[in-house]
Amino acid sequence: MSTHEHDSDHDLLARLRALPNERDVPADGWARLSARLPPREAQAAPVTTGNVVALPVRSRRRWWLPVGAALAASLALYAVAPWRHAQPDTPVPSALQLQAAAMTEQYQQAVAALPDGRAPEWQPALHELDESAAQIRAALAQDPRAPHLLGQLKRTYTLRLELTRQAAYAAESGLTT
Repeated sequence: MSTHEHDSDHDLLARLRALPNERDVPADGWARLSARLPPREAQAAPVTTGNVVALPVRSRRRWWLPVGAALAASLALYAVAPWRHAQPDTPVPSALQLQAAAMTEQYQQAVAALPDGRAPEWQPALHELDESAAQIRAALAQDPRAPHLLGQLKRTYTLRLELTRQAAYAAESGLTT
């Protein structure tokens, strides 16, 4: 950077600092500006008072209608949207997780429909299958894109239902030991 450039920059900064911070609008500034604008048709002329231009009441209200309608529509959408109760950190469940949840619900309904088979010798095996299903669901939560886990969950539920049926049959027929 040469000395000449430095001096001109310094001079420019000094001149910029010497400028007033605010400028007053000339008294006839608004009138001169409105004279340059093309005439408006089908609208009332704006009222000028000092430095303030008051728009006609009709044009002021007109823009509120679409803005108000858009605001009302967005609030209505927010009120009925299914994601409104979701936390920002809550991940969206994968298709496999949704299938697993539906499968779990169907399994629970099927178990509830079976007669109560409280044969004590069957309980450890039933408990083991329940633990396996819980572990598979936890693994599916960790890896929501693992289709083999869905297959394992289905096999575990099928085996648990069959064992529950056998336990209920054994309890009804008195085949418990």
